[in-house]
Amino acid sequence: MNVYITSGTADYLMKFKEQHPEETLVLMNNNESAILVHETNGASLFNEPRKYEVIDSAGSLDQPGFSVFNNIPVTDEGRPLFENRFLNRPRLIENEPGFKAIRVLRPLSSNTYIVLTVWENEGAFENWQKSKAYDHAHKNRGTEAGIDNAKPHIFESASYVSKYYIGE
Repeated sequence: MNVYITSGTADYLMKFKEQHPEETLVLMNNNESAILVHETNGASLFNEPRKYEVIDSAGSLDQPGFSVFNNIPVTDEGRPLFENRFLNRPRLIENEPGFKAIRVLRPLSSNTYIVLTVWENEGAFENWQKSKAYDHAHKNRGTEAGIDNAKPHIFESASYVSKYYIGE
């Protein structure tokens, strides 16, 4: 499975989505920007997309809610360790109230992985961040066992988060 992402105005992206009702196209926007996410086993519909391979998933993206993109730049030598950690995660997030979907996306044309989660609403996401499951998932952060202290250092630069709303 692949995910392709493009940016544009919300109006343009909505029209594009309406022209391809047979495809899984998810319009996401916030106060600053809009993106269209195309999840498919086929080729991209976009001229110049950001390209990703899905390496882990649960749930469905194409439903209303609140999405969080955790963008994580990883070095070439760090990719196997990073992917191993996510492929062997405890999978507790799937049981959290308000959870709808997760995609761990391997970049095909950059160094930045994306951990995309979809929630019923922003409050459900914030509750996850305060939960025991979140603490468990991040229990090694800042310790010798944590991926952030791995040798060699696997992160190319600081991670950053993007948040969007998914409409009806």
